Amino acid sequence: VQLQASGGGLVQAGGSLRLSCAASTSTFSISDMGWYRQTPGKQRELVARINIGGSTNYADSVKGRFTISRDNAKNTVYLQMDSLKPEDTAVYYCKSFWTNSWGQGTLVTVSS
Repeated sequence: VQLQASGGGLVQAGGSLRLSCAASTSTFSISDMGWYRQTPGKQRELVARINIGGSTNYADSVKGRFTISRDNAKNTVYLQMDSLKPEDTAVYYCKSFWTNSWGQGTLVTVSS
């Protein structure tokens, strides 16, 4: 399955962005989906995950600020990011756990 991520950009601290990740096939509906992020020299870390039933979990660093959701009719997973901080600056990747596929990454830059 191919994953196409979008929605990154430059935003000031305290601002919001919404990332989208569209999947190319209907296997999306049977897959847990996740958002990861990576900064230079660091390992990719899991930010948020949503299962096929809609249950979610988050990294402690983003709890209360980020919200992951999915629209199975559109084969799309979203990451709503509010109250952004400079330390949220990273390349964000979506992932399908069923197929172990990754999106191409979208850069989020938060200025102070």
